[in-house]
Amino acid sequence: MKIKYFSDTDTALVEFSDRKVAETKEINENIYIDLDTSGNLVAMTIEHARNQASLPSLPYEQIEKELPNKVQRTAKSHR
Repeated sequence: MKIKYFSDTDTALVEFSDRKVAETKEINENIYIDLDTSGNLVAMTIEHARNQASLPSLPYEQIEKELPNKVQRTAKSHR
């Protein structure tokens, strides 16, 4: 995933993949999504980005799925 910010137009472009864009849909007057031929999300454009998003800060958090065995071991350790 790539995020590009164009300060001259206050536009943010979030690219999710390198697939070819087949269709662009307007979500509202400031947000557009690009889809491939299968309807998968390729990119999202955000106009007036400073008002629409928390720029220049962009925190990222990855959440991993916990395995059932790990959860059970954790529960036993608290007893």
